Parts: sequence; C-alpha cells; structure tokens
Amino acid sequence: MKRKYSGAKPFLSLLLLLAFLFLFIGGLNSVSGRSDAEQQRSLEEAVRRNIVHCYTINGFYPESLDYLMEHYPILYDDTRYIIHYQPVASNLMPDVTVLERKQQK
Repeated sequence: MKRKYSGAKPFLSLLLLLAFLFLFIGGLNSVSGRSDAEQQRSLEEAVRRNIVHCYTINGFYPESLDYLMEHYPILYDDTRYIIHYQPVASNLMPDVTVLERKQQK
C-alpha cells in the first residue's frame, strides 16, 4: 500500500523551526539584559571602592564626583551611564547611584 503525501510534515517542521528561533532570540535578549544590569552594578561598586580608597588614604570622603574622578579615575561610558554623587559630610560616606541613560531611537 502506498502512502499519500501529507502536506502537514513540512508545515510542522517550519513551525518547530520558528518556535526554536523564537526561544533562541528570547534567550539572547535575556542574557543581554542581565549583562547591562551587571555592568551598571559593577560601575557603582567601582565608584564606591574608590570613595572608600580615598577615605582610607586621605581621611576624608571626596567632596565631589569631579574630585573623585580626577584623583581616582574610572573609565566608563558616560553617554550610557549617569553617576549621581551626593556628598553628605567629609566624614560620612556619600550617596552614590548609577543610572542608565535612556537611549534615543
């Protein structure tokens, strides 16, 4: 007995391929998002380390972000991140927040 050709097999294969591509692209986007968050967290930690280093060496916290970057430079993409630096007093740790800039589309 001969089998008749069924058009469902190519359709099913195409559907499985599209599902695989969808999951693969979704996974890449997830990894990229985690990587961005990790870079932001890493920059904030580097700024805090340099603030503490400054305090350890000089006995005071930096009075401004400009002072910190001049004496304890950190290389980062300033078109992508904003460092918000709020000094409190020379003997109190400043408040530091790193924010990601919104990208223009």
